[in-house]
Amino acid sequence: MNKCGPVVAIVDDDPRLLESLEDLLESAGYVARSFSSARSLLITGLSGLDLLITDIGMPGTDGFELRDLARQARPELPVFLITGRHEIADQIRAKGINEFFRKPFDGQALLAAVGDALRDKKTEDRHES
Repeated sequence: MNKCGPVVAIVDDDPRLLESLEDLLESAGYVARSFSSARSLLITGLSGLDLLITDIGMPGTDGFELRDLARQARPELPVFLITGRHEIADQIRAKGINEFFRKPFDGQALLAAVGDALRDKKTEDRHES
């Protein structure tokens, strides 16, 4: 597959959500890489990714742990958290975390947030060069 746009990794244990997000991202020109677990992503590695979207509630390594591991390895990598659990959503909002979406979420809002995060990342990369 030729890299034609930014690479977005999606990690979720729900195959329907993976497929749906992959279709949404690819329709907007992104290269989507789907993983059914944090472990499968970590085995593949984080290099080459421009953004990570991960579910919070997964067996094994959950989304919070994956976010923390990603921040250790690639601090510049934007990470979005998604969850269907409303109590977790309320706790996250209370902490002021912006890169967060509660299922079901608006696909266009997610695409807008992804675009904003990638533009911000590109601006930061340019300032560091």
